[in-house]
Formats: sequence, C-alpha cells, structure tokens
Amino acid sequence: MTEQYVLDLRAAAEPRAAVVGGKGAHLGALSRIEGIRVPDGFCVTTDAFRRVLAAEPGIGDRLDELSALDPDDRDGIRALSAELRRTVEGVAVPGDIAEAVTRALGRLGERTAWAVRSSATAEDLPTASFAGQQDTYLNVVGPAEVLRHIGRCWASLFTERAVVYRARNGIDHRAVRMAVVVQRMVFPDASGILFTADPVTGNRKVATVDAGFGLGEALVSGLVNPDVFTVRDGEIVTRTISVKERAVQALPDGGTHEVRIDERRQRQPALTDEQVVRLVRLGRRIEEHFGRPQDIEWCLTGDEFQIVQSRPITTLFPVPETTDAGPRVYLSVGHQQMMTDAMKPLGLSMWRMTAMVPMHEAGGRLFVDVTPRLAAPAARAGLLDVIGKGDPLTRNALETLLDREDLLAALPDPGAGRGGAPAGAPPAPLDTDPAVVTELIARSRASLAALERDIRTRTGPELFDFLLDAFAEHKRVLSDPLSIQVIMAGMEATWWLNDHLLQWLGEKNAADTLTLSAPGNITSRMGLELLDVADAVRPHPEVVAFLEGVEDDGFLDELARLPGGGAAREAIETYLGRYGMRCVGEIDITRPRWAEQPAALVPLILDNVRAFAPGAAERRFAQGRRKAREKEHEVLSRLRSLPDGDRKAAETKRMIDRVRTFIGYREYPKYDIVSRTYLYKQALLREAGRLVRAGVLAEREDAFYLTFHELRDAVRSHRVEPGLIERRKDAYRSYRALTPPRVLTSDGEALDGTYRRDDVPAGALTGLPVSAGTVEGRARVVHDVARADLRPGDILVTTFTDPSWSPLFVAVSGLVTEVGGLMTHGAVIAREYGLPAVVGVAQATRLIRDGQRVRVHGTDGYVEILPPDDSAPS
Repeated sequence: MTEQYVLDLRAAAEPRAAVVGGKGAHLGALSRIEGIRVPDGFCVTTDAFRRVLAAEPGIGDRLDELSALDPDDRDGIRALSAELRRTVEGVAVPGDIAEAVTRALGRLGERTAWAVRSSATAEDLPTASFAGQQDTYLNVVGPAEVLRHIGRCWASLFTERAVVYRARNGIDHRAVRMAVVVQRMVFPDASGILFTADPVTGNRKVATVDAGFGLGEALVSGLVNPDVFTVRDGEIVTRTISVKERAVQALPDGGTHEVRIDERRQRQPALTDEQVVRLVRLGRRIEEHFGRPQDIEWCLTGDEFQIVQSRPITTLFPVPETTDAGPRVYLSVGHQQMMTDAMKPLGLSMWRMTAMVPMHEAGGRLFVDVTPRLAAPAARAGLLDVIGKGDPLTRNALETLLDREDLLAALPDPGAGRGGAPAGAPPAPLDTDPAVVTELIARSRASLAALERDIRTRTGPELFDFLLDAFAEHKRVLSDPLSIQVIMAGMEATWWLNDHLLQWLGEKNAADTLTLSAPGNITSRMGLELLDVADAVRPHPEVVAFLEGVEDDGFLDELARLPGGGAAREAIETYLGRYGMRCVGEIDITRPRWAEQPAALVPLILDNVRAFAPGAAERRFAQGRRKAREKEHEVLSRLRSLPDGDRKAAETKRMIDRVRTFIGYREYPKYDIVSRTYLYKQALLREAGRLVRAGVLAEREDAFYLTFHELRDAVRSHRVEPGLIERRKDAYRSYRALTPPRVLTSDGEALDGTYRRDDVPAGALTGLPVSAGTVEGRARVVHDVARADLRPGDILVTTFTDPSWSPLFVAVSGLVTEVGGLMTHGAVIAREYGLPAVVGVAQATRLIRDGQRVRVHGTDGYVEILPPDDSAPS
C-alpha cells in the first residue's frame, strides 16, 4: 500500500482517524456539515510520523521502557519523555515529505499564515479528549517554519503531561501515532469556547459560551476572564460580562503577542446576544452530528463564525437511556450498596436480572428511577424520609431538584398509580423471638444448598435456562416478607432508641452502644474469625516468615509442609469455606473472590498476628456485650427517675430487646446474595473456559465484558461479535475514571447534595454520624484492602467500605468514608465494634493526607484535621 503523507482536510473524517488523528478527523467531519465553516487546510498523516520514527531505531526501545513505567513514576517519565522529544525534534523532515507539504501550502496560498496543530490518534476520543496535552502553534509564516513546527508537533506526543495522561487512561504509548493539521490562520475579532452541555452540572439542555477579544489563547492561558453566557432552549438565561483588559493578537512576521484593549471596549461584551444564540444553534448542529455533547473552539470574524475544533466532553457522566417522556430523576444504586466503582457488563446485567426493582445503566453504574415516587406527594414524603435517614446528602440533592417549580410541574401525573406504596394491610406485629431469625437463616441455607447441588449438573445452553429459574428463586429469597420485616424491625428499633433517648435523656446515638456485639451478625463475625486464623498462625515463626513473602495464590500447598503449617492451612481453608465468596466490590460478579485469590487475605492475617494477643476475638466480643449491658442498665435507671419513668423504661427495654434480637440479621441477606453469586460465577466461568478452548474467547475473563444474554448466545452459537470485547474494555476503562453522582437527571444534571448544618467547627469536614464516640489517631488513607498496613489506633479513611472491609475494622480505632449511610454495612459493623465513625464525608481521601492526625467525632458527625502542634494523642 502506497504511503500518503498529505491529505486534504475535507477528505479527513472519522473513518480515517488512524491516518489523520482525532483532531484531523473531527475537523474533516466538521467541514462537511452544512452551515459549519472550518478554515481550509490539510493533514500531514501518521504515515509521515511513522517514517520519521523508523529513521531512529532507538526510539522503539525507549517506547518499551516508557510503557513499562508506573504512571506515578514522574521522575522516570520526565527523563524518558524529554529524551524522546529531543530525538524526534532532531530528525530532519525527509525530502519527499517536505515536498508534499510545500505543494499543499502552495495550493492554498504559500504566503498565507498558518496554524500548525498536533492531532494524535488517541486524541479527541469519546473517552479521552487529551485537551491541551499536545502542542499547537499559531501564525506560522513560510514553508520552512511550517516544516519546523510540524517536527515540534511530532515531538509533543512525548510531553510529560501527554505521557502521563495516556498511562492513566490505559493507552499504549507504542500504539499512538501523531498527525499534524495545517490550517489557514484565522485573525478573529472574538473567540472562545462553547460547551453544548454545562461542564459543571452536566445538564445537556444548558449550553455555556466563554468569549473574549482576539485569539483564544488569552482565555486558555488565563490572561483574561471571559464573558460567560448560559443558554437554554434558545434563550440566554445568565450572562457575566468581564473586564477584558488584554488580548492576544498575531504579529505581522509570525507568532503572537499581548495587546492592551482600549478602555472603552474593556467592559463591552465580546458577543451580542444574537451572536451567542446563533453560535449555540451551530453547536447543537455539531452535537447532533457527533451524537454527544461537544467542547467547541470558535472564532468570530466580522459577523461570521468559524469552528477551529470540536471534541467530545469526556467528563460528563452518561445519562441512562429511557423511553419515558418528560424529566426523569435517578438515584445511584452504588451509593446504597457501598460500591461506587464501575462494573463490567456481566456484573451489571446480572445485578439487574436479580434485583427487586427495575434498574437503569449509565457509566458502568446502576440507577433507580424514582420519578413516579417524586410525583406523588405521599410517596415523595416517604421516600425523602427513608433516604434522609440513610444519606442526608442524597435527600438534599433531591430537595434541590424539588425546589424547582418547573420540575414539579413536569413530573408525570401521580394519579397513574405508578411508584406509590403497594396497597394492602400492614404486616402483623413481629414478636421479639430469636427463633424468627433462626428460621430465616435455615430457609436461606436450604435454598442455597439446593442451588449448589443442582447447578453442578448443568452445562451449555441448559445452564442458562437453569440460571433464569435460579434468579427467580434469588428474588424470592431477597423479597421474603418475613426477612424484610425482620430487617425493618431492627432498623426501626434503632431509630426509635436514638430519637427517644435524645428527647428524654439528651443523649445522642445511644443505640450505637446498645447494639455492641449484637448476636447473629455474619459480617462482624467474619472480622473476628480472622483473628482466630491469626491465633493459628502466630505460634509458628516459620509460618509467619513464609506468609510475609507470599506473592501469589498458590501458597497453601507449600504452607502445609512447614512446621505448624498444617494447622495454619486448615484455619485459612476453614475461613475461606465460610467467607471465600466475599471480596471488595462483591456486588459485581466479575470481581475476584477471596477463594480465587487467597493471597489477598495474607496481609490482613499478618496485621492481626502483629497487633493482637491470642484470644482477641472472644475478648472483643465479650467486651462489647458487657458495654451494651452496662449501657442498658444506665439508660433504664436514668429513665425510671423521670416523670412517667416506668413507662418510658419499659418501652425502652422492649426496643433494646428488639434491636439486639434483629439488628444482626441485617447483614445476612447480603451474605446469602454473595454466596449465590459466587455459585453463578463458578458455573459461568466453566462455560467461558469451554469458549476459550473453542477459540471463541481469548481468555476466560473476556466473558465479563459480555452481558448474561450475550454470553448465553456465545455458548449457543460459538460466536462473539468481532471487536465487541475490546470496545467494552475501552468503555470500562473510561467509566472507571468517572465519579458517579448520588442523583442524576435525564437532562444529565449530576447532584451530590450538601449538608445543611451550622454546628460544625470551622475547617472541619462534615459528614453523617453513624457510630458514637470521639477518637484521635493517625489517618491511613486506604484504597486497597491488601495494602492497608494498619497499626492499632489508626483511623481508616477510604472511599467506601463493603462487608469485605470488616476484617480491617478490628485493627483500627475509627472510620471515615466518602460514601455511606446510617444502615450501610460499614456503619453497622463500626457500631458492632464500637468504632467512632463518620461517613458521607465529601472528598475525604483527598482532603485528608495519609499519616495526618485527625480527630473523628462519631457522635456529632465531623472530622478535624489536627495541625502539627496539636498532634499528640489525647
């Protein structure tokens, strides 16, 4: 195939992105949209770049070294990227390439001034924009200067910022090529940026225009504040006109310089209202062509707009697809389930198939449509009440939306009967009888045993038919009315105790102590039983030394050959038999389980070996139970001394018995779900293994990038759509970089809510109090359980916790999370263990540095970051 070094811009559209790069492809597509003006130009293709790199054989080795570096190794990246830039800039442009560029310049007018702009193949993608990562040169005059700046654009592929950006987005440096766009220079009266969706709120119906005088570099560099206009439905809804003292303009002989704007113009708008509205209409046309919101660079000359760039806005959280008319409001499932990470397609599809309510998918996360409940006043009040008890930030976000009269007016008719509470008599009162919990657990175990027995005999298409029936049983167990009644009984007793004891005794969160070491909590037991595993390891120095060097998951066989290793292995395997189906992010079936990666438990076991004495589990549980009894005695004694005290004490005693009987069961349904999910996963991986052996999949885990139905079809047909799995992997990588909002609208507006409190000290971080007490200690910011490195007395600071984090709780003295509510797993276990805890602390892992001393106010719901002179333990 003949190499092509220069391509006219109008011939450069999306199908040729590998030849002209992202920017070139977008500009080529823009030039074909009716009514959109793009400056004439051409592209120096990636063939030319490949030719230049081939002239320097050592570049390949440097790229291999660069690809092997960790994205956080800034020194290594800085040194290698600088070396690559120098090498590429030093290569002379080959004669035939230079001749092709010179001919193209001549056709367009050799004496014209030019903009010379980088256009990498990994640039302006839907998932990674690379905005500002590579170089652009304006007002370049003469063929020699154009050629020199083409070389500089090639070299800018290896700027430190571009290298780091690629590494963090999972883009292989060796696979990226650089084209260069050369366009007629535009000398605008005004220029700026148009976002066809609000880049701050995400609202797709709101466009924002930033505008200033002269070239756009004045805005990009921060030389001046722009005029800012927001436009909705063809009307300007807000405008801010800035004082624009300076502008960037072109020099006659090439290059640019700053100029001072005449004082009479400084306060004038750079655009008229009519021009703003017209520009947004052009933007909507561009957005429609590309099928997604755009970040558009524009220039105004006279009264004519020219578009010099358009790229997707990659920071917007995607909007769930729906066929329902009118505005919709969605709640994040991940914030309720304590797993806000992106999920792979198999995990998303199976969670939707086994959930009790319809769910919508966006950005690798799941959302529930609460629009019908918001539309009905009675259902709305109930929803806000329940949400507020669990997560005040979500409630605040919903109230922010409901404060807008236009939203309420546009909600569906509440008379349609959708989304309200189901009709029927309330359930019968529940006796405070532990036998109820025993019966529920027995039912669950019997159903799980039947699943484990029957699923082993199913393969191929028959397995998928069997699983559809199993999902129905999954839902039945999940929706068991008695199970739900028990869970609600424990939660309502907790709320009753906190509300009434605050009212009667002025005591905040009294239930936190009254629920210490409540019986039957499978998740808190999981943490304590890992202490028992440490007891089996601790007496054997050779076992401890061996475990300190474990790096892979095949260590159990070797462990058994050491003195004392047999007992240690038996303890670990017994633990895995009970809890091996658990892992971080366990609601996603695709996450590796402890049974699949037992080495993940080794650091936790070793931490327990070092931090605790033998018998710690039994002592901790007994200590919690004793504190709960003492608290019960104290509370009842104080109540009896009040007016009508005997009645108050009797009611409180009933609620204490109720909460201690039922609150532990709160964790069991999740344990049952995860146990079932692991059986599903093992069966599906067996099918994936057969597809690998048949050459349909490259590896078993590729099945995770198919939905349940797509995997079923692959098993039946032995075929997967070409390129589908790679596209899904790219999408998953991009979703991982997004932060899901608590509340999302169908217009794309993302809301996280704020706390409405005035009782928090200045400088403190506000959150939700979920476990009483105050504690001070060293903050350990942890993102990976296996790398926790905790010492007794540390404060665990993390994004979210699910049940798999519970073994860490035994080693810390307090908990701070960014996500959570009163009845989420981390809060329940923090109360079980008596750890002061504050959850829902926005950006806690960024605002609190690892190693800082902090004071956690678990009763009042805030965290103080202590200055160095106040860092001694209290």
